[in-house]
Amino acid sequence: MAGGRTGRRGAGQLESEVLAALWAAPTPLTPAQVQAAVDAGLAYNTVHTILIRLQDKGQVLRVVHEGRSAYSPATDAAGVAAERMRAALDAGTDRAAILARFVTELDPEDEAALRAALRKGRRS
Repeated sequence: MAGGRTGRRGAGQLESEVLAALWAAPTPLTPAQVQAAVDAGLAYNTVHTILIRLQDKGQVLRVVHEGRSAYSPATDAAGVAAERMRAALDAGTDRAAILARFVTELDPEDEAALRAALRKGRRS
């Protein structure tokens, strides 16, 4: 997406794309490998900056892999989504209303999955 302003992505979108690339990888990735996975036309420095931001936020870990600095996700995609859901709930003033709205807008499959997760959580 290099080029004109209409093709520019925001930092949040780039962070999401970088995390997706790391989640899809079987091993930690170097910044150059992340660059190739996300967008080879994206500047290396931009990718490196995004990785450092994600590391500062605790979303990625810097590790040594095959003798080089590389990055791996600190948690899986489900963990990040759960953190976002918890943050949205914490940001509201009426937790019960937020949860009620969330539950009433679930499709039947998601509702069944939520009910199963609640039953499993109570047993643990």
